[in-house]
Amino acid sequence: MRTVELGNDRIPPIAIGTWSWGTGINGGDKVFGNSYGFDELYPVFKNGVEKGLTLWDTAAVYGMGASETILGKCIEQYKNIDVSTKFTPFGIQNKKEMIKSFNKSIDRLNRESITIYWIHNASNIEKWTKQAAQLFKSGKVKHIGVSNHNLKQVQQASGILESYGIHLDAVQNHYSLLYRKSEEEGILDWCKRNHTCFFSYMVLEQGTLTGKYNAINPFNSGTRRSDAYPAEVLKKIEPLVSCMQDIAKNYNADVSQIAIAWAIKKGTVPLVGATKVYQIESISKADEINLTKEEMELLEQEAKKTGINTKAGWER
Repeated sequence: MRTVELGNDRIPPIAIGTWSWGTGINGGDKVFGNSYGFDELYPVFKNGVEKGLTLWDTAAVYGMGASETILGKCIEQYKNIDVSTKFTPFGIQNKKEMIKSFNKSIDRLNRESITIYWIHNASNIEKWTKQAAQLFKSGKVKHIGVSNHNLKQVQQASGILESYGIHLDAVQNHYSLLYRKSEEEGILDWCKRNHTCFFSYMVLEQGTLTGKYNAINPFNSGTRRSDAYPAEVLKKIEPLVSCMQDIAKNYNADVSQIAIAWAIKKGTVPLVGATKVYQIESISKADEINLTKEEMELLEQEAKKTGINTKAGWER
């Protein structure tokens, strides 16, 4: 598997997300309608690592530590694994809250340091970016990233880090065929000019762009994704999914691989969730697909025709 640049390091072209790992507040049961634990997920992790997918992304807020705990148990027997986790600013937090959260994260993850540490939203940018800079200076964080920031906020965070002699190495935003705000706003171009790696999350729109769900077979009710993608939304995107299926036939691929390949072709590192071994099998082959210019244009035209905007509630 090829690698891409992250600062002075090299990482796989696809990262694996663990938002749906574990249960609890913001956990797999609340968002995705599942309750996977270590026993179900370790084979997924092992298979991914064996296929070269060695960058795994989580957050302290996913299941309020549940995701990190499971991932930490998975990586106990592995050395060359890159871990990405996040601090989520919310409400009124004291100055040391990030340090406190970070220490809990590395305990759960069984790590002495973190490959990428993300500021999960743009609340109080100056305060938390300076705190992240201190963690970097301590040697406990190799790369700093910001997530769910608009262009102005990305530039502000970058400027603060520069004052400490630190480069902003990564930006992670919602980006998919159905939601291209970061491209339209110029963040992708800014990242390219500034040698900052852009990570695209929700590339599959939480399963919507896999071909598995439709108006007849919608998501289970009572979850975040059933609320965000009800049957009427799934109905509107059926022509796009059909287009993706047609293109997939050209590569002996599946629909999800086309969505991931599109994001790679746009110059991003897709961050894709996985809870099954067959999903890892699919994800690991997506980088082999090199979509043509015509196929890229067709996909984007069909996506635009849907009229769907999948902006999430946490995105400002």
